[in-house]
Amino acid sequence: MKLLVLCALGALCLVPGGSCDHVSAAQMQRDVNNALWKIYEDIRDPHLKELSETFDPLSGHYDDDGVSAKKLMQEYNDKRLLEQKHWFSLFNTRQRQEALMLYDVLEHSTDWETFSGNAAFFRARMNEGEFVYALYAAIIHSPLTKHVVLPPLYEVTPHLFTNSEVIQAAYKAKMTETRTRIESHFTGSKRNPEQRVAYFGEDIGMNTHHVTWHLEFPFWWDDAHENHHIDRKGESFFWVHHQLTVRFDAERLSNHLEHVDELHWDDMIHEGFDPQAMYKYGGYFPSRPDNVHFEDVDGVADVRDMLLFEDRIRDAIAHGYIRDHHGKIIDLRDDHGIDILGDVIESSLYSPNPEYYGSLHNTAHMMLGRQGDPHGKFALPPGVLEHFETATRDPAFFRLHKYMDNIFREHKDSLPPYTQQELEFEGINIDNFYVKGNLETYFEDFEYSLVNAVDDTENGNDVEITTYIPRLNHKEFSFVADVTNEKDHDVLATVRIFAWPHEDNNGVPFSFDDGRWNAIEMDKFWVMLHPGHNHLDRSSSDSSVTVPDVPSFEFIKDRTDEAIKHGHALHLEEFESSLGLPNRFLIPKGHKGGLDMDLVIAITDGEADAGAEGLHENTLFNHYGCADGTYPDKRPHGYPLDRHVEDSRMFEELHNFKHIQVKIFHQE
Repeated sequence: MKLLVLCALGALCLVPGGSCDHVSAAQMQRDVNNALWKIYEDIRDPHLKELSETFDPLSGHYDDDGVSAKKLMQEYNDKRLLEQKHWFSLFNTRQRQEALMLYDVLEHSTDWETFSGNAAFFRARMNEGEFVYALYAAIIHSPLTKHVVLPPLYEVTPHLFTNSEVIQAAYKAKMTETRTRIESHFTGSKRNPEQRVAYFGEDIGMNTHHVTWHLEFPFWWDDAHENHHIDRKGESFFWVHHQLTVRFDAERLSNHLEHVDELHWDDMIHEGFDPQAMYKYGGYFPSRPDNVHFEDVDGVADVRDMLLFEDRIRDAIAHGYIRDHHGKIIDLRDDHGIDILGDVIESSLYSPNPEYYGSLHNTAHMMLGRQGDPHGKFALPPGVLEHFETATRDPAFFRLHKYMDNIFREHKDSLPPYTQQELEFEGINIDNFYVKGNLETYFEDFEYSLVNAVDDTENGNDVEITTYIPRLNHKEFSFVADVTNEKDHDVLATVRIFAWPHEDNNGVPFSFDDGRWNAIEMDKFWVMLHPGHNHLDRSSSDSSVTVPDVPSFEFIKDRTDEAIKHGHALHLEEFESSLGLPNRFLIPKGHKGGLDMDLVIAITDGEADAGAEGLHENTLFNHYGCADGTYPDKRPHGYPLDRHVEDSRMFEELHNFKHIQVKIFHQE
């Protein structure tokens, strides 16, 4: 039967079962834009405003019979939800539960009328932070919104990305209705050596990557509830944070700093941190003085608990297995072990035994984030480490993850090294490998809007208020390889490129084994090698481990309005995923004399590696998965450099492996 339905967008549609499948991506994008614009103010869009007043969540179409909507409406009617104009943290259990109630309502909506109606209704009634988190998570995971581009969070909730002095200057500009362009500075001063690498931890593109990863691979994900399993979630948790850690070390070396030391529970936290940032509502982010010892945090955990969980995890690695909550033994000493260990350490709902092994990562973020007020004496709001948007601003974030990274290395080093036979790709020879173009980094000013940072009224005039801050970029270059296929037929191949600093801060070269552990993944792609000679020329901008910077909120709004006005497509496909470092962040900062880097290429058997069809002609995947959620590579993250190497000469004898040295320069 066909029903005549008035969709949430105000468009009349004739569709089977009442679904608004005809709604264009541009129309969906417009509703999302309007829901997120001036998130701390009343809804401005007349249609969404009317919808927020007239839509009944209990009347929508759901695939869970409306159970989620009934649950959230009960909480709302009982006045149990967090008030508006209050800080929100995903690490706060009750606040997370409320945000996920709204996520469930949106995720179980089966048509756009229901989805956008719920968004409008709860946008006007729920806490702003909870609403933003739930909407972003739902848009990422709902099949209804797979073509919606999420506006950059740093323009939706600018307080989480911008120093307080800049926010205050923005308020002054708003009050005087003065068009203003404000210079931003990184936190700290030149007296603090960590200031030299603040451009990395405080880069808003990198912050966007970090928070997006935790939205795509959330620790709260429940297969039974979501009817979907996230492939290799625990392993990806290890890999994304491993890559951030080794990349941070490379940035430190380029700035003449030692590798970051791991943080430990019974040791002193030497580096203090003043975030110089403030919540929209709730005061300033807490600071931490230099040289403090870890204290027990009331309501979170004792230091003794953290040491106990760590000992249990290290003991499991030493024995090569863990026990689930039924006592069943789960083997760790295979390619799948890193996935299980990642689930345990994070810990996500995928952890086989969280009661015994704890939640090392999530609890550690809260423990470290609250050392400024561990007993709640001053009732301070959560620290920067209790928000994925802000966590990397604190240099201790990288010390914390170096600590966990070293635990992961214990596991990886317990696995048997690959044999030469396992790594060979018979009949494939890399004849030449080099970089075309200059490896040169530089800083450029990046400007973004603060319009949504300041209070407003419906009758007030918007004035252009922006801030600009230096960010790292590099000149375009290409990886070039000449490859011979000795076979008489086409061969599918996986091309893997890595780089690591050649020597430490004292000028001592890294061993191959230490170097490969510090390897930064540059690219991974599939190619069909024809018989005979093949010339591969891969642009740095095409790397599958990076993504373009998200365009401005204003750009997305203008493109959306234009598409609707002229009835054409949005053409925003390249921005549909912001999962990955920005393209401009592909290589670490160089220096004037040239940062010496080892660069390796490995070409492996694409047929054996591929987890999906047609990868050599498919651009709809990045390093963390294909468009349909399938993980594209069957091999472990970091393969073939993910396991201990006892003798580097074995790699030198492989015809499908090439190892060269390059220099990265920096233009002052």
